[in-house]
Amino acid sequence: MRYLEVFNQRLQQLHDTIHGLISERAIVRLIRLIQYYASHYGTEMTLDGEYLKVKLPYYQMARSVGITYEECVRLMKTLKSAIAYQRGGKIRIENWDELDEIANPP
Repeated sequence: MRYLEVFNQRLQQLHDTIHGLISERAIVRLIRLIQYYASHYGTEMTLDGEYLKVKLPYYQMARSVGITYEECVRLMKTLKSAIAYQRGGKIRIENWDELDEIANPP
């Protein structure tokens, strides 16, 4: 019975590690997608901040980087200090430097 407990624990650790690696790569792909749209289509400064000129709904971003809609929503929430997502795909960039650090770790 102890063997099964240890096996289950290790299997769970492996699952968490793999999920972390996949998510990390997905978040990098997501940031690079946003950076691409910013450089290709530009941004617009308003009184509220800097917005992408093109709208990027969750489903479009998810399909573009190969993740599910739900995973995209979850990852965007982890980026709240750098990106503000508004209904309909309107994206306000709060902190370009933070995005660069996540996408290009030292």
